[in-house]
Amino acid sequence: MNLVDTVLSFHKKHRWLSHLLYWFIFLLISVSASKYADGKQGTYSFEFISDALYISTEVIAGYGLAYLIIPQFVYRKKYVSSIIAFIVLSYAVSVLGRIFIVKICEPMAGVAPKAFETYTEILTDIPKLIYVYYFQIITVAFVFVFFKIFKDQLETQKRALALEKEKAETELKMLKNQLNPHFLFNTLNNIYSLSLTSSTATSPSIARLADILDHILYRCNDNLVPLKAELSLLENYIGLEKLRYDERLTVNFTADIAGEIKIAPLVLLSLTENAFKHGASDDAGSPEIKIELRADQNRFWFSIVNTMARDKPAQVHLTERIGLQNLRRQLDLVYGSAYSLEINKDDCTFRVELTIPA
Repeated sequence: MNLVDTVLSFHKKHRWLSHLLYWFIFLLISVSASKYADGKQGTYSFEFISDALYISTEVIAGYGLAYLIIPQFVYRKKYVSSIIAFIVLSYAVSVLGRIFIVKICEPMAGVAPKAFETYTEILTDIPKLIYVYYFQIITVAFVFVFFKIFKDQLETQKRALALEKEKAETELKMLKNQLNPHFLFNTLNNIYSLSLTSSTATSPSIARLADILDHILYRCNDNLVPLKAELSLLENYIGLEKLRYDERLTVNFTADIAGEIKIAPLVLLSLTENAFKHGASDDAGSPEIKIELRADQNRFWFSIVNTMARDKPAQVHLTERIGLQNLRRQLDLVYGSAYSLEINKDDCTFRVELTIPA
């Protein structure tokens, strides 16, 4: 946690104490400056009392501006009433500051009250109120307002980042949980059929399904996972999907990997699942799926091509697009703009190429 986050956290937990500390530090600075200017003429007790009284006017002005006038002016659009309130506040704190000086601080310092400095004179001596008191008091008040606006902006930005992060994590979890339920249903039916014939493929098929579920549920909770784990997931998925087809389905899978890298989880599975769902399952002829993968320390490249039925209905194309849009969203959340996803389709084939800088 950096210094700014530490200060914001302290302010959130101890709001009143943080305000008191702010003005106390300001008082110490003011007392130091006053003592240096007065030298031996003013004691520390006098400087503390006089500066504390004067700073009280700046406190009133600061909180009046920060919590009443500026919110009315900015958020509620009450321009006329806000301007009037600002004039009244400025006049009131200037008069109060002059009263503290004339009626309390000067007598404490041994200065006799001036005969002409009556309350009426204090209230009506506008030039002195403006040039001697107004600018100093309002300047200090606006410094406080600046810090408050800066603090509010940081808190707003921090909340926005937290919400965006939470939203991104939620979307990633949703995307990771999008394994087609039809795949699970068909796979279990296929394994059940194998068990009825006491096929030797029953146990390996159960093991493949267990590995897939274990990977999806427990091994892909991070934004990036090892490529080898994703390849193992892909091989298990292809092996189970091939149970649904006889020799009419051809799957060519080649991989050339130089070194271990990490990629976003379930991306390859989503693309492969899309090829099986909208390619092999809809092609009543001799469907083909060709998968190529190349990876090194500089680049990851994945290509998958599947044949399609020529009379494929429009709603299936729409489902394809929705699935790929969800995939793009996952890639955006993990990689931003640092990836390329190209989709090409003709009358009988559908090709997707994914390139990611390693």
